[in-house]
Amino acid sequence: MRREPVCPKCGGRVRAPGLPAETWQCAVHGAVHPLQPVEPPGAETLAAVSRRARVPVWLPWPLPVGWQFTGVARAGDDRAGGRAVAVACSGPGPLGGTGELLLVAEEPGVGLGARYAGLDTPDPGSHLDVRRPPEVKASAAGRPTPLWHVGGAPVDRAVFAGEALGVWLWAVVWPERSALLMYDEPGLADLRDAGVDVRLVPCGALSRRLLAPWAR
Repeated sequence: MRREPVCPKCGGRVRAPGLPAETWQCAVHGAVHPLQPVEPPGAETLAAVSRRARVPVWLPWPLPVGWQFTGVARAGDDRAGGRAVAVACSGPGPLGGTGELLLVAEEPGVGLGARYAGLDTPDPGSHLDVRRPPEVKASAAGRPTPLWHVGGAPVDRAVFAGEALGVWLWAVVWPERSALLMYDEPGLADLRDAGVDVRLVPCGALSRRLLAPWAR
């Protein structure tokens, strides 16, 4: 498991702020919010990420029966706070087998959600047809939130995206058939709020989905 920050868009090395640049720098993408090393899932890790996040930390709540929290990733640093947060969970799929869900909240241009979605653009806008009715809806922090299907993603996953609390919300589901989970209008809690005690969140093994886009 890597131990240094990388570019959330390409997984390349990043240079820490200093002369001549005051921001984290990727040789390919310029100024970026660095993706921090992924830590094993646990209540303390989830609480720490939630305290530092500048964007929502979404988790289906209550979790579906048999589902567990399986890890969190964040892009940003201690000075700027988390500008993108990805929360993974997994459990029994609606059509059998194991389903995995990754929820990403991020500011425009960060690129973390697109990397997990398997796209080569930082934001989902060009892959959404918002002229059509949304394919699914969620209740994000109690607010009705439309999500549109994201085109161009690999066939092994289903990807939806929309806006919630002023930033992008991505939902990436593996395998593609487990997208049925999203059609039940899931309730998403922002773990920065006091409504969910993270000590009560069941934890499983670290999801390989959090690590795969940056594996070397």
